Amino acid sequence: MKILVCPDSFKESLSSSCAGTHIQAGIRKVLPSAACKIIPMADGGEGTVDVLLSSLGGRYVEVTVHDPLMRPVIAKYGILSDNVTAVVEMAAASGLPLLDKHERDPLATNSFGTGELIQSALDHGCKKIVLGMGGSATIDAGIGMAQALGFVFMDHQGNAAGTGGNNLGRITDIEFSGTDPRLKDCTIIAACDVNNPLTGRNGAAYVYGPQKGATPEMVRLLDDNLRHFSGIIRKSLDIDVENAAGTGAAGGLGAGLMAFLNARLEPGFNLVSRMVELERWIQWADLIITGEGRMDAQTCFGKVPSGIAHAAGILKKPVIAFTGIVDKNWYDSTHPEFIAVIPIADQPLTMKQSIQHASILLERSAERTMQVLHLGLRM
Repeated sequence: MKILVCPDSFKESLSSSCAGTHIQAGIRKVLPSAACKIIPMADGGEGTVDVLLSSLGGRYVEVTVHDPLMRPVIAKYGILSDNVTAVVEMAAASGLPLLDKHERDPLATNSFGTGELIQSALDHGCKKIVLGMGGSATIDAGIGMAQALGFVFMDHQGNAAGTGGNNLGRITDIEFSGTDPRLKDCTIIAACDVNNPLTGRNGAAYVYGPQKGATPEMVRLLDDNLRHFSGIIRKSLDIDVENAAGTGAAGGLGAGLMAFLNARLEPGFNLVSRMVELERWIQWADLIITGEGRMDAQTCFGKVPSGIAHAAGILKKPVIAFTGIVDKNWYDSTHPEFIAVIPIADQPLTMKQSIQHASILLERSAERTMQVLHLGLRM
């Protein structure tokens, strides 16, 4: 039997690579002769760098950049084995986990550090950058990122505007003369798992502002500022970023990437799966095993398990998913693409205990599942 193991990370407990290793260990206890292939997966968010380096080879680069409040922070990104492709996670420099809860203020936070990571990749000779946009702390439409790369945003008095979402409304002009010339020869692909526009009720401020610390008053101000800034982009570059799908991702970073770096926005799962040649391995396998920490209504919207199940379904391959939690909303709808969704807990546990013991719980769950599968094969 050929088994493809391709989980997402189990957040706060296991990376996708570790999850795959423990699933394989459980399989081996029952089916030692089974051929197993582990392909760790991600959807462009946390873990994308690790996943692509694990599958494609390469090296990590550490660099001191600025966090969302312009404090020094050491961030890590990857350069693949081709030595020309960098993999960057926005969250490494501009992510919400870098801030204490009381520091979350999208009027003040900025994406400057993400621009510094891009600049570091250029310094290392990279000609292609894959940018994961999950986990941002910002709603600045990418002006911080652009400022780090030499763009200057001017106010009506001809002075340089500051960073952060609060300053978007002050911008009246964009100066391009000091931008890094290497950007012209660099292809940037943004891994984006949402299709929100920049403004409006489905836009960056209203949908994602509250989780980044925005009050209702701040949300309205940020949305007004984003709408104003999209008009400046339209006037300066003849590009409409306000309503394009995905421009509201990562606090509007999608808009900034499209406008200033000519980036292509692509669903994160599609991008990662293409780079690791997932379809080829699905064709090889008799059984596909995936999983993530929580399976709920959001799983079906671009998340790893649903993406794998969809791809496997086209090729008529069976899929099993392991998960830490199955949300009650999951049971309210049908999911025929999975032959089984299996919670890994084998006894009553608190959330803290489940996270602490996730590795052994996952391994045991894989072992029990293979025992049932083995019985079925013998009957």
